Parts: sequence; structure tokens; C-alpha cells
Amino acid sequence: MNDNDLWLSLWRDRDTAFHQRKVNSLLIRFWTELKLPRRSRILVPLCGKSLDMIWLSQQGHEVIGVELSPLAVKTFFKENHIKPSRKRDGQLTLWKHGRLSIYCGDLFQLQPEQLGRIDAIYDRAALTALPAGLRGAYIEHLQHLTGKHSPALLLTTEDRQQNESDQHFQGIDTELSLLCATRYRINLQHFEAAYPGQEKNLSQGDTDALNKVYRLTPLD
Repeated sequence: MNDNDLWLSLWRDRDTAFHQRKVNSLLIRFWTELKLPRRSRILVPLCGKSLDMIWLSQQGHEVIGVELSPLAVKTFFKENHIKPSRKRDGQLTLWKHGRLSIYCGDLFQLQPEQLGRIDAIYDRAALTALPAGLRGAYIEHLQHLTGKHSPALLLTTEDRQQNESDQHFQGIDTELSLLCATRYRINLQHFEAAYPGQEKNLSQGDTDALNKVYRLTPLD
């Protein structure tokens, strides 16, 4: 099921509580573990107006976001006082300034020849934001775009399922394993309570949601 209209309406109605107003602390903490050289080309799918893209570019990387909402893209550049160029590229519009680019349009219409080489993927809850029926196609399309060789850093927020044990909840998400295990080696690097005040309850199993950091390495 496609939820493009819903996503566009959230931005149009400014219902964007999901947007983080600062760089994600887990990105800062775990990005170096990918051991990527400066000038690596980083794909950020479903990027919104995330400040994580600014931080990644400040590390010397070339950052390529993909975002459906023209309003989100316009706002990103305006709020960061950046004046991009714009041009039509296939079914999408490319906004670009220096090391920062955003393809505005449907991610599934983006093609590998438009992107060129991609060295890594940074997914901040993009996978889990999609309808369940699209997630498998999303993972497949990312590999199509990157030539199946790019590692990925995923930051997700995962909710406890009914009757789920603490051990299972604090391990690799079952859906992620089903979607990615045939393509990637999955390493859960970190988890923590998703909401302030829950940290003390992790050992008691009281928390309802966890922020998780996954490193995905393509299988040979």
C-alpha cells in the first residue's frame, strides 16, 4: 500500500512532530564504526529536512537525500540558509548545493544511473516509517540503487509487540531479519529506551519502545 498522499499531507499540514530539531546523537556516536573515508557518497532515503544530512556533509561526505515532499526539501534548504540549484532529472527534481543534494520525488522512481556510486546508506527510521507491505520492496530497491555493495547504518524506533519477551524485544527485530537476512549481515550495535524516563525500566521490561542502531553489511 502506497502512503504518498498521507506523507505529503503531513508536510502540507505541518504535522511533523517526527522531525528531530537537532542531529541524532546515535548517528554521531556510531557513524565512525562504518570506517568510511572522507568524500564517501552517502544515500539518505526518505530524508525529510533532517539535520543529519548537514552533519554528514560536515564530516566531508557527499550526501544525497531522497524526499517525496517538495515542501520538506524547500524548507531544508531555506532553514539552513542554502541556495541550491534545481533541475529535472528523470521523474524527480534534483536540488543541489556543493556536497548536499536532494532528489525530490518518489524513491521508487529513482534509478542507479542517476545516483552513480553510493558508498553507504543512512536510514533514520525510513524503513519503519513505510507501510509494512512496502518494506521488502524498499530494501530490494536500495540494493538495486547501490549495486548491492553498500553497507548501511539503520536507526530505528521499535515498539514492543504483545506478549514479546524482554530478550526477544531487545534483540534483532524479527521483521528486519526476515527482510534483510538474505542480503545483509545484521549487527545490532545498540539499544536504549526511546522516551525520556524509561531508561531505568529497561532491566525490568517496562519500556514500550526502543531506539536501536543496526549496522548492515552486504553478504558476498
